[in-house]
Amino acid sequence: MSIALASTSTPTSTRHEPLRVMVVDDSVVIRGLISRWIGAQPDMVVAASLRTGLDAVNQVDRIDPDVAVLDIEMPELDGISALPRLLAKKRNLIIIMASTLTRRNAEISLKALSLGASDYIPKPESTRDHATAETFHHDLIQKIRTLGAKVRRAAPAHSGFPQASNLERAHEPSVRPPAPVAQHQLQLRPFSPQAPRVLLIGSSTGGPQALMAVVANIGPVIDRFPVLITQHMPPTFTTILAEHLARTSRRPAHEAIDGEIIKPGTIYLAPGGRHMRVSRRGADAVIALDDGAPVNFCKPAVDPLFISAIDMWQGGVMAVVLTGMGSDGMRGGKDIVAAGGSVIAQDEATSVVWGMPGAAANAGICAAVLPLNQIAPKLVRLFAGDRS
Repeated sequence: MSIALASTSTPTSTRHEPLRVMVVDDSVVIRGLISRWIGAQPDMVVAASLRTGLDAVNQVDRIDPDVAVLDIEMPELDGISALPRLLAKKRNLIIIMASTLTRRNAEISLKALSLGASDYIPKPESTRDHATAETFHHDLIQKIRTLGAKVRRAAPAHSGFPQASNLERAHEPSVRPPAPVAQHQLQLRPFSPQAPRVLLIGSSTGGPQALMAVVANIGPVIDRFPVLITQHMPPTFTTILAEHLARTSRRPAHEAIDGEIIKPGTIYLAPGGRHMRVSRRGADAVIALDDGAPVNFCKPAVDPLFISAIDMWQGGVMAVVLTGMGSDGMRGGKDIVAAGGSVIAQDEATSVVWGMPGAAANAGICAAVLPLNQIAPKLVRLFAGDRS
């Protein structure tokens, strides 16, 4: 079975121009650091380095950036207040929220995603911490490059289409005019004939919004089966995300605890900075957390969860790969399929970044590649006994 999907990788007239990045932070040290990193890249340029959100709002028309790295805490106008005003002036501006790892900033960053920010990144508390600064450097440049590539394929700001958050765009992918596309075929495989006994979900960039859309509509699945989620996210952020998942699903959800028994009726979220695996204790499946090295440059990573679940549930594993950069989840998805389980990937049109789900889809391991708003209904049917 195959499905025709649109590829949005068609070159455009602006493809080879460097990405214009606007850095907005009240710390001269952070502005200088980020500006040097960007300036060292051949495919991006610092369009402006500004101290406040008000400066950014007042100058965004003149600067015309593709991407803005926006601090949360700034004088005159903070990041969360500047965000909607920037998007009102340039609807396809990619905004990456930057903040230190506090509970308040984690809450604000997740709120920013619902208001239209494309992603977030935790800033190191001290630039003297070399390892943390290097991670910040790597992740920031990757996010600018990957998300910036999307804006080059987006509709122009004067298209007349209304501003929408990423979550709204995921539910209504038609709000943007389609870019020129080339069709290619993705090979799909049949769903497993075995009844699913556990739901595993992996996600990264754009994942919080996508996860909310899914868990809000799979109540019958959660009530009867355990749900385990790995979202690429740092500590503190996962604490807040678990609380949001509980409110959205109206079911228990929490950061997984090492050694706890996995039971139906609960959503288990991998805590930031630790891999979540499944282990066996007699007849019970239990959570196993570890502080091992990053996998696929991520910690927590999706592959350890996917691979470890096979020993407990074999062909009863149902895995979903949502929006995100990279290819995490593809290797684990291959092993799940080889053991008799099934994989669903989010489609390109509704993904903020079609890296992880695209890798799974192109590897030929998926039984379905679906728009975000079709994933939950499909899961409900599959866990209720549908096998097609």
